Amino acid sequence: MFKGYIPEDKIFLAVDCIIFGFDDEDLKVLLIQRDFEPEKGKWSLMGGFLKKNETLDDAAARILFRLTGMHDIYLEQLYAFSAVDRDPVERTISTSYYAIINIEKHNEELIENYNAKWFSLSQIPQLIFDHNEMLEKAVRRLRRRTSINPIGFELLPEKFTMRQLQKLYETILDKELDKRNFINKIKSMDIVVKLNEKDMTSSTKGSYLYKFDQNKYDAKQVNDFYLKL
Repeated sequence: MFKGYIPEDKIFLAVDCIIFGFDDEDLKVLLIQRDFEPEKGKWSLMGGFLKKNETLDDAAARILFRLTGMHDIYLEQLYAFSAVDRDPVERTISTSYYAIINIEKHNEELIENYNAKWFSLSQIPQLIFDHNEMLEKAVRRLRRRTSINPIGFELLPEKFTMRQLQKLYETILDKELDKRNFINKIKSMDIVVKLNEKDMTSSTKGSYLYKFDQNKYDAKQVNDFYLKL
């Protein structure tokens, strides 16, 4: 009789999500306060276990929806963490994902239910297990991706100023950018549309608003996007 995989070890497979958001001034990460042992009361990434009828992508999307109430989020698989002693309860491998959301659009009630809180990258507390390492890898990946793909636009409101866009890139890349060079580079790529509207909160003259044009970006077949900042 075929015994299948019975002699093999059984190992848990977890999915942990690093959720980035931007509040017009700072890049932040959404963390939850763990309400069960081990490490009860400590800060953690949002995670869960893979179910039999799911792919890893399905599980990550389910976990994100459970915490934010949002679908169609930018989501990318990051890395597998497999240290033998990474989880003190059971032998567990975790596949991490990072997601990018607009802070204004998430479900605040869900976040309150999970004792979740947005933290600036400069104020991240000590997290459980290897979650600080996951976060560090996610930040490095986000910085690389932002330079070659327009994923940063996911963090902005639908209509934004050039100042907001520059501030976002400066925050992600952790460096100051020359205003004129940045604006000229963005405009030369022809992936944003200038609107006949202004944000009047920044000055008496106001600042023109822009929108990201997904169709124009798609027509460039991705490879044309590269920000040498």
